[in-house]
Amino acid sequence: MRWPKWGLAGVVVLAGVAFWLLLAGPKEVFGVDPGGFGFGLLVLVAWAAVHGISAAPRTELDEAVSPGEWRAWIGVGFTLGVMAYLLAKADVIAGAGDLRDVGRIGRNIVLLLITWAVVGQVLQWRWKGKVLEDERDREIEVRAAGWARCALVFCVIGIAVTLGLTPAAHLAWATPIMLAHLLVFALVWHSLVEYAVTALSYWRDRRP
Repeated sequence: MRWPKWGLAGVVVLAGVAFWLLLAGPKEVFGVDPGGFGFGLLVLVAWAAVHGISAAPRTELDEAVSPGEWRAWIGVGFTLGVMAYLLAKADVIAGAGDLRDVGRIGRNIVLLLITWAVVGQVLQWRWKGKVLEDERDREIEVRAAGWARCALVFCVIGIAVTLGLTPAAHLAWATPIMLAHLLVFALVWHSLVEYAVTALSYWRDRRP
């Protein structure tokens, strides 16, 4: 069964609402955190996208855009979502007294990663029988990995310099939980740069 013409627009609108609830929505509505509803809506959007991908007929876009580029753009989207979510919840993380205070944040991120894995698996089924990697793909991977490594190094150096040069009296925010999340953020930043460089490299190669 094919998607209706309005299917893509509907998915985009629902995704926008979901991210608004997660990142900028009210903290509490009638005693309920709308962030959980936002994540549930995001999972629904991902399921709809998976259905659309699996049901959509092959088009010229499938031939023009390689599997590596599809993976890269999807990776950009998901890593941007994780990064935006971590930034939006920075105040909660900074004020956390123990892991129970950030348990919901961790569960939501894990749920997002599981959704990402499911979308990737569906795409693998769609590409069955197609060449997934060639010499150009490997060259782009090496280039993207180099940029990502540099981005990670600069991020870690920035964290180290900030901690080293800030007076101890002003480091009350640097709790173990906050430092752990800074390291997680650095890893997400590394992934985002790698996926972004990969996607842009493919896009540039496709330009006439």
